[in-house]
Amino acid sequence: MSLLRLCRVDEIADDALLRVAAAGTVYAVAKSGGEVFVLADQCTHGPGNLSEGAVLGTEVECPFHQGRFDLRTGQPTYPPCTEAVRTWTATVKAGEIFIDQDEPAKAG
Repeated sequence: MSLLRLCRVDEIADDALLRVAAAGTVYAVAKSGGEVFVLADQCTHGPGNLSEGAVLGTEVECPFHQGRFDLRTGQPTYPPCTEAVRTWTATVKAGEIFIDQDEPAKAG
């Protein structure tokens, strides 16, 4: 396991996103309902950055074409998005958010 620190929990408002660049990858870190989620920042449909989108319950809406993804699984939930976005399991320790860089991508 290779833990990577992304940011502090208190850097993200509820129902908001934060763009975090770390270890050569750009992440969209979201907070919704007190839970923290981490997704790849790049939309799979077009040039939109998910961190510039909106949190709508358990979904993130891309600002480019308003397609949506499930924050928990990365699966598309609203067109025109059809391909899942990469997600990581967020771990919170002492108020900081970490991911395992080596976590395998989730299937389906």
